[in-house]
Amino acid sequence: MTTEIPADIPQETGWDTAPGLLDGAKELILTPERCNLAYWLRGVAQGTLAGRAETGHSPQAATPEHMREPGPLREALIHELGLRSVSEERATRILGHYVANAPGIPQMEFFATQLLDETRHAMVFRRHLVELGIPEAELLTYIADLAADYRTRVLNPLEEWALPIVSNPKDFIGAVAIFTIVVEGVLAPAAELSERKWDLLDPAAGEIAHGAAIDEIRHLTVGSTIIRDALIEDPGYRPRLEQILEQGMQLWNEVPDKEIVMPREYLFQEGMQAHTDLLKEYEVWPGRRLLDTKPEERYAMAQQWTDEMAEVRMKYMGLGSAQQER
Repeated sequence: MTTEIPADIPQETGWDTAPGLLDGAKELILTPERCNLAYWLRGVAQGTLAGRAETGHSPQAATPEHMREPGPLREALIHELGLRSVSEERATRILGHYVANAPGIPQMEFFATQLLDETRHAMVFRRHLVELGIPEAELLTYIADLAADYRTRVLNPLEEWALPIVSNPKDFIGAVAIFTIVVEGVLAPAAELSERKWDLLDPAAGEIAHGAAIDEIRHLTVGSTIIRDALIEDPGYRPRLEQILEQGMQLWNEVPDKEIVMPREYLFQEGMQAHTDLLKEYEVWPGRRLLDTKPEERYAMAQQWTDEMAEVRMKYMGLGSAQQER
């Protein structure tokens, strides 16, 4: 659906004009001075969210009946959105440190808007679970049970490592790197894959993923600029930053995120076979039909996108090589 938006909406926040996440993260250069509170109120609230503020999707992007029926496809999406909602909730809570420790007004305003973005993502992921048939009165308990293993084995170790850094004003640039490189830099390509997977199978879920991706472009590019400018101003912080990045990527190597994510890819694999007519011409990436892909292939492609995006962003930040292999 194309929504009428004001002419002064920035291209990168317009629903139909924003680039894809991978291209936007690699090509755009955005600054905290540009992406301030006024920018968010105009470009995001009146652009990205126009007609989609409460649910993350337009009324026309309905959830098909087949997504409300018990089965592997519905189960795969419930698992994905349930885990993403708790990730975004955890991000929201930790971003309060970024607002408190921001060294200037532009950084403070930007991270205040990112905090709101992550809060909104968690909300629309939860709300779509209700649209998929999870009783609203049981929703929070349902998610807590669903994501218990993920919280314990993935989110808790990451937060325990990150919290001493992000809560220390002297490590503000390291804190920005944790979000920009270690967390969102790793997870963003998987979110891109999600949008592509659900586009036809559940248009509402596809729109929810698209709106979140528009936000992630801004988070990745502004964060990269903050890090680049900080290293230019204080080259002596580089060894500390490199130490934080090394620790963060080592931790990603240790937590069992793939072990937890892959079962839902196998559920998706099984579920999409019932919709061959809908998907018969659909390419999940150029030259590759979604129906022809396998779970390991899709996971590997998300990893490839991670490496490609990291190489470009790390070079822009003046950090040289890409992230360590996960």
